[in-house]
Amino acid sequence: MRKADLVAKIAEKTDIPKVDVLMTLETFFQEVKESIARKENVYVRGFGSFVAKKRAKKIGRNIKKNKAIEIPAHYVPAFKPAKAFVNKVKEEVTVEDSE
Repeated sequence: MRKADLVAKIAEKTDIPKVDVLMTLETFFQEVKESIARKENVYVRGFGSFVAKKRAKKIGRNIKKNKAIEIPAHYVPAFKPAKAFVNKVKEEVTVEDSE
């Protein structure tokens, strides 16, 4: 499902114009990005958490130059689904469906 499909489905179910649904979704995405950039986690009860995870510094390799390089510690965005979300997927999606 793409963002356009999601907007259409929400607009259809709620009778809200697509442009308003799109603006709301875009605002939600922007707020999540800004919060994570400030290292503030976003918790949506029953859905999941958007968090900033710290990655430790490590040694990587530049293959073209065959040189070791140090990759500094940094944060990456991550999503952790809520238990209700995980259980819903486990109930409705079978292994045969995903292949």
